[in-house]
Order: sequence, then C-alpha cells, then structure tokens
Amino acid sequence: MPKINPRIKSIDDLLGVTQATGAGVEAASKSVPDKNNEIQMLSPQIIRSFRDHPFRLYEGDRLNDLVESISEHGVLNPTIIRKIERDEDGFEYEMLAGHNRQNAAAIANRELPCIVKENLSDEDAWIYVIETNVLQRSFSEMLPSEKAAVLALRYSKMVCQGRRNDIIEELKRLENPDEIRENPTSGTQCHRTKSRDILGAEYDLKGRAVANYLRINELITPLKRRIDDAEFPIVVAVQLSYLTEQEQEMVDDVLSGSEYKVNEGKVVLLREYTGKLTPERTEQILSGEFNRKPKKSTATAFKVKPAIYKKYFTASISQKEFDSIVDEALALYFAQKGQESEQEAG
Repeated sequence: MPKINPRIKSIDDLLGVTQATGAGVEAASKSVPDKNNEIQMLSPQIIRSFRDHPFRLYEGDRLNDLVESISEHGVLNPTIIRKIERDEDGFEYEMLAGHNRQNAAAIANRELPCIVKENLSDEDAWIYVIETNVLQRSFSEMLPSEKAAVLALRYSKMVCQGRRNDIIEELKRLENPDEIRENPTSGTQCHRTKSRDILGAEYDLKGRAVANYLRINELITPLKRRIDDAEFPIVVAVQLSYLTEQEQEMVDDVLSGSEYKVNEGKVVLLREYTGKLTPERTEQILSGEFNRKPKKSTATAFKVKPAIYKKYFTASISQKEFDSIVDEALALYFAQKGQESEQEAG
C-alpha cells in the first residue's frame, strides 16, 4: 500500500479521517462504504474525471516525471473525490482534486489514497476543483481559460461565501496543517454578487479585464483550448463568446480543417450574422472570401499603329467619328467571317 505523507496526520482531527488498513484496503478498491470520510485506497480506473474540468493536465516530461515518482514512492498526498450515483459508464466516484495524480497512478499501476466526499452538491464540488488549483499555483501562471474558470466561480451568484471559505480552510489544512490560521471571514452569510472592480483588485486586474475573462468562460472547450494555445487574442475570444454554442462549434470545425487566422474583423462579421450562420458562411467569413471584393474585369487595350492610322484617317477626325468607323468596320468584318464559316460548313 502506498505510504501516506506524514504532513496529513492531523487530518483525523480535521475530518474524522481513519486510514484503511489490512484487508480493508482490498475491499476499498472495489466498493467501499464512506460513512466516516476516511482515506481509502482506490484504483484510479474506477474514478471518472470531473466533467468539464477546466484545467490543463500534465503532458510530456512533466507527466513522465510524476509517473516515475509515483512508481517509486506511490501517491504521497491523498486526492479528493466525491461519491456519485452510478452513471451511464458505471462510475460511482468523481475526481475533484488530483487529476494529474490519478493519470500518473493509472500509468504506474498504483492505487490512489482518496478522501471521499458524500452528499456533495455540484456547486461545492466545483469549489473543490477550482480552489485546489488556486492553492497549488499562482493565478498569474494560469492559462486564460483557467483564469476565466477561477474568476467565474468567484463572481458566481450561486456561491455562498461562507461555504467557500470553509472549503478553502479545509484544503489549506490538507496542504499544510501547521500553517493554517483562522479565517475571520468564515461564516454562513451568502454573498450573491461581487462587483468586477472588487474582484479584479484581488488579482491585480481591472474590472474590464474581469469582464473579458467572464466572457471567455462562455466559450466551448475546443475554443478555450485555442486561446490557451495563443491562436487568437482575448479580444477575439470575447467576440466569439457571444456566438451560440452551435455557431462556436461551426467556427471550431472550420479552423480544425484549415489554417485560417481569426482576426477582430472576421469575428465582428461572425457576430453580425449570429442566428443566420451556416457552415458555408462561416467558412467564407473565416477564409476572408466573404468580405473580398471581386476583381474588376479589364479588357486588354490595343493601340493603332501610326502607319495604319495615317492610311485610313486624317488628323482632323474626332474620337467619336473614329469609334464609329472602327465599330462599323468590325461589324462588317465579323459578318463576312460568319458567312464564310457557313459556306465551309455547307
């Protein structure tokens, strides 16, 4: 059984946690009752990822390093999961805090120490997902879509401030119980809204920037991924967020099959046609074809050589007379060519 980090020994006093031992470990990895909120050893494969998880998971060397560490030492810090009703895929647990440890443990074929939350609302589950990431790393280091998710939670009218503070205090105790201090703002009062300016002050952002991030949070996941990868700037992402989900999917489909660049002019045009966008029109706008002016058709200009001009015209002839004579001569010429063609055909 993986060794549990000594830092969390005080968790018994905090959550009434008891560690599964002996034969209980084997039972825990199958189907474990969760009445005392104890640390349970579970297979990572029986826990589903949090749906719409907003944070980018480890890849490449970073994931490989974690796999190597877990292979050697096991998972030292417990994850936090919640008990759910069995879903369509048979999962009864959902990951809240520890997605990277779960992925690495699955690769390393190691079990996970889990703190299982029961009867947890979707709102409280979301708080655990967001706040664990905020506690683990700096807000400034987050990707744009991750910042958007954090700010959206903080701004949400659904979040009870007292409950959020209680969860944050619990997470801090799990991270470092010796340094936790009493939070004077904890309580049961529910703050249903925050102004953008007050919220922005917490993160050294202007209210306008907070508003932009809140709009970014309305994007579908593939478009959030694109802004995280710097395919287009925030100003473009904000405009895209006003499209319907179906229209955003059209945009992503076109971008996935092309190398088109999205600029502010194109996205403003997309917004003008919201409600009337089709895949074809989306393609035309993003390719630039929709707003491209047709090239003017210009006939090739011919000049009359001076020798020919002097042969048939005097210097005093007007442009109007010249045009009339040329037109009449050409009409006779092509009429004669037509008669000759009919005779050859006959």
